[in-house]
Amino acid sequence: MQAQMETVKRVENLPIGVGGAAPPERLFSRASHRNDTCIPVGPARIGAPNFVVIAGPCSVESRDQMMETADAVKNAGAGLLRGGAFKPRTSPYSFQGLGEEGLKLLAQARMRTGLPVITEVMDTSEIDLIEAYTDIIQVGARNVQNFSLLKKLGRTRKPVLLKRGLMTTLDEFLMSAEYVLASGNEQVILCERGIRTFETATRNTLDISAVLVLKERTHLPVIVDPSHAVGNRRYVGPLAKAALAVGADGIMIEVHAHPAQALCDGDQSLRPEELDRLMADLKLMAPLFGRLM
Repeated sequence: MQAQMETVKRVENLPIGVGGAAPPERLFSRASHRNDTCIPVGPARIGAPNFVVIAGPCSVESRDQMMETADAVKNAGAGLLRGGAFKPRTSPYSFQGLGEEGLKLLAQARMRTGLPVITEVMDTSEIDLIEAYTDIIQVGARNVQNFSLLKKLGRTRKPVLLKRGLMTTLDEFLMSAEYVLASGNEQVILCERGIRTFETATRNTLDISAVLVLKERTHLPVIVDPSHAVGNRRYVGPLAKAALAVGADGIMIEVHAHPAQALCDGDQSLRPEELDRLMADLKLMAPLFGRLM
């Protein structure tokens, strides 16, 4: 509550722009907070100088699938576990997630492994339920400009991870973060996950330069999701390494114990042995870029 009151005071004391409008850059900018923000989530630290790996399946499908994958993520040395309980899908006939049962399985995986967990919220009505089970609340690309949702998430106690929208500019992306910050929640993480372009060789086009621009303009942690950017597991590893090299604070990748059996995003999900190799490479690279893993 004290942090929220201080945030509101900072907002109120900022200068007013022409015609009474607020200036475009406020709490997210380095002008208001010059040092990098580092967000503690259980034993993990998201933000410089740490490089954090968030890994897990696109969706929670069953207890066996979730526990086997969670064990693989833990054994590989990743810092957080991901898994979707409510899934936004292009087709209404595709698997939509297990809902609260999926959240319960995710919580069981946390107890089993000790890894903090992250899951996606799709609607304001789900916030209280999801907050009770998760350590980080994820806002997906389709909801990054759902301002009613963002304002309500600004009143939660949990960190919020914002994924960049399919056709969202960096200015728009940062202002979405501002909605959460201005509502009182200072724990915001930005995620570049690829944008829609004319190119069809990959699922989306990873805007790796966005990391450089965002790190220059904001103190908030910036991570990269190479899995959704390319949609093909063959390319996930090289792009994960590129994210480390360009200055990202971490990556979010999809991992599934048996990708061929996955109910969604199996083609872009790493197998456990592929995650092991990637983690080994990242741990070798991290010191070269002044990062801790």
